[in-house]
Amino acid sequence: MSFTVLASCFRIFILKKPRYSRDLLRSCVLPFLFFSFSSIFLASGTLASEQSRGNSDIWPTLDIAVKKDKKVEAQVRDLLAMMTLEQKVAQMIQPEIRDITVEEMRQYGFGSYLNGGGAFPGNNKHASVADWIQLADAMYQASIDDSLDGSTIPTMWGTDAVHGHNNVIGATLFPHNIGLGAARNPQLIEDIAGITATEVMVTGIDWVFAPTVATVRDDRWGRTYESYSEDPEILKDYAAAIVKGLQGHAKKDFLNDQHVISTVKHFVGDGGTEKGVDQGDNLASEQALFDIHAQGYVGGLSAGAQSVMASFNSWHGEKLHGHRYLLTDVLKEKMGFDGFVVGDWNGHGQVENCNAGSCPQAANAGLDIYMAPGDWKTLYHNTLEQARSGEIPLARIDDAVTRILRVKVRAGLFTKPSPAKRPFSGKVELIGAAAHREVARRAVRESLVLLKNKNVYGDKPLLPLNPKLNILVAGDAADNIGKQSGGWTITWQGTGNTNEDFPGGTSIYAGIREQVLAAGGTVTLAVDGSFEKKPDVAIVVFGEEPYAEGQGDRDTLEYQPGAKSDLALLKTLKQAGIPVVSIFISGRPMWVNPELNVSDAFVAAWLPGSEGQGIADVILAKKNGKKNYDFKGKLSFSWPKTPNQIVNRFDKHYEPLLPYGFGLRYGNENKLADTLPEEKSIQQNEGDTQAFLNAGALNKAFDLKLFSGNEQLVVNSNTHQLGALRYRTTDRLVQEDTRRITIASNGYAGFRIESKSGTPVVVPIEKQKGKMTLELKLHSMPTGSVVVSLGCNQGGSNSCRNAKDISGQLNNLAVGEWSTLELVFDKEDPITPELSAQLKSPEFEIFSTGELDIEIYSIRYQASSSD
Repeated sequence: MSFTVLASCFRIFILKKPRYSRDLLRSCVLPFLFFSFSSIFLASGTLASEQSRGNSDIWPTLDIAVKKDKKVEAQVRDLLAMMTLEQKVAQMIQPEIRDITVEEMRQYGFGSYLNGGGAFPGNNKHASVADWIQLADAMYQASIDDSLDGSTIPTMWGTDAVHGHNNVIGATLFPHNIGLGAARNPQLIEDIAGITATEVMVTGIDWVFAPTVATVRDDRWGRTYESYSEDPEILKDYAAAIVKGLQGHAKKDFLNDQHVISTVKHFVGDGGTEKGVDQGDNLASEQALFDIHAQGYVGGLSAGAQSVMASFNSWHGEKLHGHRYLLTDVLKEKMGFDGFVVGDWNGHGQVENCNAGSCPQAANAGLDIYMAPGDWKTLYHNTLEQARSGEIPLARIDDAVTRILRVKVRAGLFTKPSPAKRPFSGKVELIGAAAHREVARRAVRESLVLLKNKNVYGDKPLLPLNPKLNILVAGDAADNIGKQSGGWTITWQGTGNTNEDFPGGTSIYAGIREQVLAAGGTVTLAVDGSFEKKPDVAIVVFGEEPYAEGQGDRDTLEYQPGAKSDLALLKTLKQAGIPVVSIFISGRPMWVNPELNVSDAFVAAWLPGSEGQGIADVILAKKNGKKNYDFKGKLSFSWPKTPNQIVNRFDKHYEPLLPYGFGLRYGNENKLADTLPEEKSIQQNEGDTQAFLNAGALNKAFDLKLFSGNEQLVVNSNTHQLGALRYRTTDRLVQEDTRRITIASNGYAGFRIESKSGTPVVVPIEKQKGKMTLELKLHSMPTGSVVVSLGCNQGGSNSCRNAKDISGQLNNLAVGEWSTLELVFDKEDPITPELSAQLKSPEFEIFSTGELDIEIYSIRYQASSSD
């Protein structure tokens, strides 16, 4: 047994207090017997089969800037020796703010807690800075209150501040990492991280889940924009820079009252899964795993990062959350990382033979903190029993808690005042401060990559534009701060936001308008490209809708496969003889050959964040016609030649459309051909199935609207309460892939899925027949009618024959189990006129007249022609 285990047992024996003495047998005697036998097996390798797999010689022993300190280690040992087993396990469990109360923090004394993307104090998207601080302070005070749990160890709050403090209304939002990678400026990255730390501390938060250091090998991955580059060298330099910006420099200002704890994530190989599938399998060799996918850890850990987040992905079929060789043998022992490893959103539940409520394999593999949104109580009690029985050895528990305490001591959490009394706390003027926004604006300028700049005035290229011209600004991203900011923006998916949610922010159009009017020019915004007087030039801003994680995974890299509405807009303007500047908003390089062909200039703007005026700074000239700012950005990802081309720098056969490092400057000769091939080398299977909801992801063409009685709202958060209806995203297979609707009383409540455009896209059933498939789980039997409709109320008619009362079918399903419900709509199966009169949506609608508690995973409709 370790020294710390013996010290703990000695303390329990000497104190002879009931709450400690009862632990003597389970915390000392049983573990002692377990260790006596297990040590023999460990030596022979039968309990650590993973240790024999791999070649740890590939991995370096790092010269980590933050060294162990004798005083810190002594304090940690003393703290550990005082702790009960219950207190230790509580340090290893991390609930989410939607699932834990202040009183539960007082009762259990959890070591940390988090807010997931789109989770806010009081479930209020527009929570004020004071609301954030109030929650932080209440949780802190409860954690150090020993009246119930006997512990005075302070808790810490972790948050995903991945491009600024992106959960908080009014915060400065920087370009996403893919844009910062194009800037090639580590000092700028450190400055951005420092500003992020400041704005995070204003809200009383201690810990940031950043940086992401994935090296992406397949741009179809939905998290590509969270990566800085396909080149591991950029990742190595940037990881060190952002860790220093967040935490401060070792031996200088490390984790002082102006810095927060950082997290290098996700260990390891998340950017290299097969086919770019989120949370998939990485089949790289171990040498490639280090050379390509681990360089961000070399940089970030060497700079002193105090935490590492385990990845959802597998390596050769084994989930990282349960991978002892990589988490313990490599990361902790060989590389020398002495901070803690935190899991990702119930990622431990994906380990073989585990679930979200029980996974001793993860702790034994080296996971120190379970990220446990949802039912944390089951996980806590199971983990406690597994520690008592020796299934998780006490030495492993003590190692995990030692690491957690070490970071807390280093971060000064035992000596700092409560969150409400810290230096930056409550200084609202620092959220979105002008100086912070100026750095973000500079980052936008430096991230832009000019792909094309064709001569349109004789031998003179189109850009930079003279601001005195008559300029038309078009495209649905032109005046849309939410779309230009992408995912992880206020909400997890970055959806459900309006410009009013970004006080102090600037859309791309607003930035252009300000500079054009100041120069004496004329500017008009028309999303659809319409105009009365022909403009001198059109700037069209378009691109991907916001997404996050697996909801952004794609089958190909073709932009807008099928109905190419943005291409149609570009062609309309081009055919009118108007020069066209395209500003492309995207989280990855994409196949846009048709769009490039009808553009005279084309700018990859990535996801620039809240300071859209940075684009105007570069594409517009000064009043005298001379350039204002030149383009600096260079591609940190290769640009594909075809929709299905997966291409990376150093590939043996490297033939992208535009290579890594490409980026025109003003004065450079245009490199692209006037006409690029538009033929697709793949077959598009567009099919006839309409997916309204797929694995929790709402089709981007629709809004989700809740209603209860006469009240209604558009869903813009992961939790809502509206009258008798409660809405929340939940987990089935992965994070927030289902939506739970609970209707508490009789009445009329439910939800609608409606086209954002206002034009119905579902053909009325009277003109076709078809089948709807719902994947759902009932938590209780419905007490009234449950009506599902499709394509009703079109043309203002309340008559609806394509609706069904499915309460009878629901009553035949098993409560608590996932089921597939198939509905065949036809004209001979009407509902009552009273129920029909309630239907309002021309698309999809479901409502209940009684109590209902249901989770929905997917809603699909497959049409077929009428006979």
